[in-house]
Amino acid sequence: MSLKSGVLAVVDPLEALAAAARSDLAALSYPDRSWLEPLAGPDGRPVEDVLIVGGGQSGVVIAAQLKREGLARVAVLDRCAPGEEGPWRTYARMSELRTPKMTVGSEFGIPNLSVQRWFETRYGTAAWGSIERIPRTDWKDYLDWYAGVTGIRIENRTLVTDIAEAGPLLRVDTLVAGKPFTRYARTVVIATGFEGAGAWRVPQFISSRLPHRVYDHSYDAINFAMLKGKRIGVLGHGAAAFDNALAAMKAGAASVEISFRRERLPRTNPHRFLETGGLMTHYPGLSEATRWRIARFFREHDQPPPPTAFRAALATAEIRLRPGTPWLSVGMDGEAVRVETPAGPLRYDHLILATGCVVDLASRPELTSLAPCVTLWRDRYVPPPAEEDERLAALPYLDEAYGFIGRSPEHHWVDRVFAFNGLSAVSHGPHSTSISGHRHALPRLVRGVTRRLVLDSEADLLAGLADYRSNDLPIADDFEQRLGS
Repeated sequence: MSLKSGVLAVVDPLEALAAAARSDLAALSYPDRSWLEPLAGPDGRPVEDVLIVGGGQSGVVIAAQLKREGLARVAVLDRCAPGEEGPWRTYARMSELRTPKMTVGSEFGIPNLSVQRWFETRYGTAAWGSIERIPRTDWKDYLDWYAGVTGIRIENRTLVTDIAEAGPLLRVDTLVAGKPFTRYARTVVIATGFEGAGAWRVPQFISSRLPHRVYDHSYDAINFAMLKGKRIGVLGHGAAAFDNALAAMKAGAASVEISFRRERLPRTNPHRFLETGGLMTHYPGLSEATRWRIARFFREHDQPPPPTAFRAALATAEIRLRPGTPWLSVGMDGEAVRVETPAGPLRYDHLILATGCVVDLASRPELTSLAPCVTLWRDRYVPPPAEEDERLAALPYLDEAYGFIGRSPEHHWVDRVFAFNGLSAVSHGPHSTSISGHRHALPRLVRGVTRRLVLDSEADLLAGLADYRSNDLPIADDFEQRLGS
């Protein structure tokens, strides 16, 4: 509370925390001046120092870190409506995050900017102590608060349709509320999440045989109310399978069966093994063979569903697990869906396909010009026999700062574009762009972006130094005259 003009005013605790966080940021802001001169593009409009594609958790934190490094013109574009950036209020249906609550990295070492301090301020210290992981919607609320504190403004309903060379700049084509608009940037960071490597797709053997009204991908905006009283078949064993099964039961589904090919669910989460300060900081320094084999290990062994969702599913009598049950074919049987399996046919009223994302650079509009120009893992590394993997080979071979590498000298422009998303899974590990990797991965990215900008402006450095003037030694006029006499 505060007393102003004789009236007792109530101060919002989160606003007070925001003020404290801004004060902390200001106290640690040196050096705080912009170091790139404003630049006009071919259209006469200002050029962005960095343009970030994606306003989710990575995009917002990257923008905040770049601003702290003295970049004044950082734009964040997101295709979604305000408040719907990232998956947290759309297709993510888990009750809590996958990562431990103590994960840090977004707060720059400033406690008042941390999710823990935010959560304790909102709900109390005891509430923080009582949770194992941060609730999903609270995480999004924190990110929105964080963006406000750090001064990050997201340009919503903006779809990036291409990133291409424009001399010493990058041309970024967009659709803003459906209308074409082109802008220019010195560098671009693509922070489009896991799906940034391709697309969420329903398996072809399902999409080619069934009408869309009887199935959804787990990524879709599912109308769960329409599933009330129905028999639901879920394909997949990961987090999305269990999250959507629980959502269907909450909506009143009569039953849910989760089918998956594996005879046993994974018990161990290999992400936790990689989450050490050493590995997360120096992962790109590992040999190509080691990084390739780690990526293949994750493909072969995967990770278990979240413990909370798994326990909830086991505690729900109407949810049944079907291990060792691949779906061989599907078809309509009257109004029901018939699914053929090695154990015999299954019948459902609706299917939810938790089948993940395919690697397909050509499906990403922002990669239209980039995809043919960037080095892929298949261009740089030949795995030993029996270790081939076309999915991994199709991913970009990124430098140590998440930068693309051109396939030939004329493609040099691609090194001004950085992929902090699913495209980095082999080069930087399967964990680096997740929340748990931010503390160690983001500094690598930021150093890479700022290094590129410094080197691109090197030609102007000496002239700028010669022209630089400051009033470090102020002298009165009469004293100036005496010095000159």
